[in-house]
Amino acid sequence: MSMSSEEENHRKNVEDKAVMGRRKRAIWERKWRRLDIVKAFSSLFVHFLCLLAPFNFTWPALRVALVVYTVGGLGITVSYHRNLAHRSFKVPKWLEYLFAYCGLLAIQGDPIDWVSTHRYHHQFTDSDRDPHSPKEGFWFSHLLWLFDTGYLVEKCGRRTNVEDLKRQWYYKFLQRTVMYHILAFGLLLYYCGGLSFLTWGMGIGVAMEHHVTCCINSLCHIWGSRTWKTNDTSRNVWWLSVFSFGESWHNNHHAFESSARQGLEWWQIDISWYIVRFLEIIGLATDVKLPSESQRRRMALVDLTWYLISFFQALGLATDVKLPSEAQKWKLAFAR
Repeated sequence: MSMSSEEENHRKNVEDKAVMGRRKRAIWERKWRRLDIVKAFSSLFVHFLCLLAPFNFTWPALRVALVVYTVGGLGITVSYHRNLAHRSFKVPKWLEYLFAYCGLLAIQGDPIDWVSTHRYHHQFTDSDRDPHSPKEGFWFSHLLWLFDTGYLVEKCGRRTNVEDLKRQWYYKFLQRTVMYHILAFGLLLYYCGGLSFLTWGMGIGVAMEHHVTCCINSLCHIWGSRTWKTNDTSRNVWWLSVFSFGESWHNNHHAFESSARQGLEWWQIDISWYIVRFLEIIGLATDVKLPSESQRRRMALVDLTWYLISFFQALGLATDVKLPSEAQKWKLAFAR
């Protein structure tokens, strides 16, 4: 039997299980793989460093934490998410690889692993096959799903949705050597500033960015506002936008997945978009994708422009408002 046939049968079995319904899988009810143990140990180590951080506080260490948080966070949002996962824009390879390495320092996995999971999330959002749906519990979508790679394979299958990254030697190299880079990063922090730099950089800085990213998976599917008609539970959470560099305009993102801009209104802060826009202005970012006006009208829950015009018309400030006649509507309907 060919690999493609095996994959097809595996997917069919997963779909059959989804129809029957899926029971929540407790963390102690399954076999822990080596990768699960490594991920859990890494997470525990980062949070252990956070506990030590108050006892090793210095102002330079605080600045290091902010730098690590910003560089790693933008590496996730600009590179892993918008550039690699959704191909929202293009940059020269040297810059693409540099951004991806910044994302690696956030300790959220290598690009192939992260992008594959995120693409599956959009493909199966809020279904039984979603890698981290809050329908399986807040803490599952926030953190626990990370430590059950077998469950992810059972739901989504193998990582066959990132062939574009697997064909590039750089991302395969990062996938094979990710732990060495993280260890080198920790040693560099310790060499430069001792335990204070290590606890605040790899502890506070990494943990803060990690939980902000996790909030996009959990909180932004539970609490917030909706502007667009999407077939999922995605929400916009305004107060998280600064900390997430624009990622918390999550309903916007699910409505227009390939858009490089997620804060679609002028008042919606989207720092990641500001960086992409700057790169576009200086000629480093090309093929920058944005939703068209027709796409926005089609996905809008309400036509805010029309309500505004109607309001001005009621006040007598708008006149000669043109609307299609009934004859024109019927003519258009039959033409379709």
